[in-house]
Amino acid sequence: MEIPSNLRYTKEHEWVRVEEDGTVTVGITDYAQEQLGDIVYVELPEVGDDPVSKDEPFAVVESVKAVSDVYAPVTGKVKEVNDELPNSPEAMNQEPYGDGWLVIMELEHSSELEDLLSPEDYQTLLNEVA
Repeated sequence: MEIPSNLRYTKEHEWVRVEEDGTVTVGITDYAQEQLGDIVYVELPEVGDDPVSKDEPFAVVESVKAVSDVYAPVTGKVKEVNDELPNSPEAMNQEPYGDGWLVIMELEHSSELEDLLSPEDYQTLLNEVA
């Protein structure tokens, strides 16, 4: 199970990468995509809509096993969505930390990053659920 060291994580299995310009890229973890199975549909938020709120659902991922909400790891405005995902949702299975990203957000409260799990803490969480 891959847990990149340059990312932060949530207990709901989303990841966050802080970009050089201060925005954050958000996706689901390798563990999440593995639990979901083959992803067949992704519903993403609209760019520029009202800010999404931390811990609130902002996207939907449908797999052959289940339909799951994706929760915002931070509060902010959606600046960009991965336009490739609706046509290639399998990218979330193949490259959850690469081409399978969901959105890029402009952070509203950078202090919320401190609430996210380190890679080590995320590994501990996975050990507990295994």
